[in-house]
Amino acid sequence: MDHHAPAAAPVTLSLAYPWLLLLLPTPWLVWRFAPPYRNQVPAIRIPFFRHLTQSGGLEARRGAVVLARKRVQMAAAIAVWGLLILALARPERLGEPVVIETAARDVVLALDLSGSMDARDFKAADGSGDGTPMQRLEAVKQVMRQFITERDGDRMAMIVFGTKAFVQAPFTEDLQSLVGFLDQSVVGMAGPNTALGDAIGLGIRTFEASQVDQRLMILLSDGADTSSRMTPVNAAELAADRGVVIYTIGVGDPEGSGEDRVDLGALRDIAKRTGGQFFFASDGDALAQVYAEIDKQNPRAVQTTSFRPAQNLAHIPMGLALVTVLLTIIALHFNSHRPEKKREART
Repeated sequence: MDHHAPAAAPVTLSLAYPWLLLLLPTPWLVWRFAPPYRNQVPAIRIPFFRHLTQSGGLEARRGAVVLARKRVQMAAAIAVWGLLILALARPERLGEPVVIETAARDVVLALDLSGSMDARDFKAADGSGDGTPMQRLEAVKQVMRQFITERDGDRMAMIVFGTKAFVQAPFTEDLQSLVGFLDQSVVGMAGPNTALGDAIGLGIRTFEASQVDQRLMILLSDGADTSSRMTPVNAAELAADRGVVIYTIGVGDPEGSGEDRVDLGALRDIAKRTGGQFFFASDGDALAQVYAEIDKQNPRAVQTTSFRPAQNLAHIPMGLALVTVLLTIIALHFNSHRPEKKREART
């Protein structure tokens, strides 16, 4: 998975829930259209009430008398309400866009480790070495290492098979570790025989953990199926139903006998049934060309998504609202010695 961010995108501010700003006029709407709250309390009737109001310069009206709100109270109430609504709308600081590239294809490598892979009849790729024939498995490893390291962007898994099939490495994007698992593979570690069908079946099961639609399996073998519980043909049909495309590679001697004869017909049939392709490699250079052709036909496939990391700034208006309340309380406390002006409520 690759993460990278373009350098030119500016940092901006945004609101996660801008529609909450519609609540800003709510207090005014309540004051303007809701009926005033009335609370009846016991009162003392005095015969000279009119004289008291006249002496105080007040006009007696029907209704309750309430304390007039000071300007600082009104201003603080409006500010606090606005800040609370702004906090609920959750202001955010948007960072630079981050682009994430994830694998759009999963690849399973199935490697034959039967006893015949110990034969020394392979020439090294690119003319390396002293011309002495190499062990088949070592020559295959040499080419596969380069193929794996060049598949940056794909998730890969490795299956090894002989008499039985085993998952040597589950799906991973750490291709360097996959090369390490490849280096640890030795002839005979999965048994001396060849289980082509079981290797394909295990590959299908491995793909069950895959979340992508493109599924590619590369199967390399130098023998004929002799120990599978599932025939290669049935396994190939099942792979086709599951959307797994299999590329098969045959190495070794087609004219050999028994376990030492590579079954080119079976490998060709497996590839044909799954929509893949069959290749035969007789030496390291031919094997390298096979992997290059597979790489050409299946270029790097990625899914690209982008997002802008958001830093929640709601604590800022919440803090300002708290500070406003505290400052208002302090201001009213120091001015409490002044007589409060009164006004009469509307009826």
